[in-house]
Amino acid sequence: MTSTVDHIATNAITEREHYRMLIGGRWVEASDGARFDSINPFDGRHWADVPTATGQDVDAAVRAAREAFENGPWAASTPAQRSAVLRKLGDLIAANADELARIQVLENGKLIREVGGQTRALSGHCYFYAGVAETMHGQTVASSVPNMHVFTVREPIGVVAAITPWNSPLALLLWKLCPALAAGNTVVIKPSEVTPVSTVKLGELITAAGIPDGVVNIVTGAGPTGAALAGHPGVDKVAFTGSTAVGKAIAVTTAERLARVSLELGGKSPNIVFPDADTANTVNGVIAGVFAATGQTCMAGSRVLVHQDIYDEFAEALAARVRTIRIGDPLDPETEMGTVACRPQYEKVLSYIEIAESEGATLLAGGRKPSDPALAAGLFVEPAVFTGVTNDMRIAQEEVFGPVVVLIPFADEDDAVRIANDTRFGLAAGVWTNDIARALRMVRRLRAGTVWVNNYRKTNYVAPFGGFKESGIGRENGADAVNEYTELKTVWIDMGNKITDPFNPRA
Repeated sequence: MTSTVDHIATNAITEREHYRMLIGGRWVEASDGARFDSINPFDGRHWADVPTATGQDVDAAVRAAREAFENGPWAASTPAQRSAVLRKLGDLIAANADELARIQVLENGKLIREVGGQTRALSGHCYFYAGVAETMHGQTVASSVPNMHVFTVREPIGVVAAITPWNSPLALLLWKLCPALAAGNTVVIKPSEVTPVSTVKLGELITAAGIPDGVVNIVTGAGPTGAALAGHPGVDKVAFTGSTAVGKAIAVTTAERLARVSLELGGKSPNIVFPDADTANTVNGVIAGVFAATGQTCMAGSRVLVHQDIYDEFAEALAARVRTIRIGDPLDPETEMGTVACRPQYEKVLSYIEIAESEGATLLAGGRKPSDPALAAGLFVEPAVFTGVTNDMRIAQEEVFGPVVVLIPFADEDDAVRIANDTRFGLAAGVWTNDIARALRMVRRLRAGTVWVNNYRKTNYVAPFGGFKESGIGRENGADAVNEYTELKTVWIDMGNKITDPFNPRA
């Protein structure tokens, strides 16, 4: 699977590739033989196909994970053993990162210049959680009851369902997989139907790393497959990244059996620009926060709040830079913005542009299909900048998940905070100012899980990530993320007390 960057940029798959699912250590077809296509959003080519898992297949995967958890070696393994396997997986990802990156680009049209670096960094997730596996610990509790030794231990939850999206399929999978494995859980993965192949290819590395049969299973399919997995009574915890609507449905499903759940959902994040901010740097930051990923990121800073004193100047500076963004083949390292990932999302983005114009917003730049005939086959939308937007418009309140930003003026800090927090989401925010006191005030007042100051869309496995309000439940990344995949057990050991009154536990 190894290849060079040049090879990634120029190689084209000419024959359709066929993949299978991983269940109980075996590569299998769907029980009814059904399959579906993976479509390259750049040229529309059906370049690969994978099985469509049935309910029977999902059940087989969960049963395999349960058997591996209860009777296999993984949950009973030592932290050092799990750590060694995670390090081996990290080594294999590093050796095959270029190929894994190329496959993701073929699936979702994101830039190779972004996906390449993102994928090469995934080995770091494995190494980090290898260290976490070896340093997990409970606590000794100082008891007020004499002669009692009290301590806590952390134990794996059991079978984890990891349901992942199409925008950053492998990165967002490892955000779940690494801490889950570090804690000793077994996992059933259901990747997005838009990007199944990259997860299946990762599965090949998982087996090569020596992870025992049944510890990691992969089922492929669309919404019904994910619903069957989330609703399976043998699943102890669901870790989901995706839309808020689906996340709410999963929360309802898991609540019926009180299964554990973590949800990383949508956003409508504000980028707040004060007059003293460096304009060129801020323009680049806004572009990085939205257009570098074609707007297809939950943390996209798609509401740009600009102080009224610099609103017109900043709007034109942003629009001027946006008009120069190079749109094209996402496998070309010189391309600055790729395609929308799939036809339904492409139609959704175009519909929101129409909605914004119908609401009275002004399209200052982009928002149309490129006129270049070389791009005709691709799901391209020119990066769009809207002015004349108020925060009550749908374009300012609803997640587009595409290359669209709206500019909203504000008068002062209080006004900026009011507008920024006036949303059902709370995933991220950006503050652009050279006044450190102002930055710290804003950080404390913004209702968001992550706040960047004079930067945007930086993440790392060492730092927790997650949202407030309807942007989700729980946190991913960081050492504490492993707690999302463990149960906390309290142990009381009597060191010599006699039970003198069985009806009074404090006697």
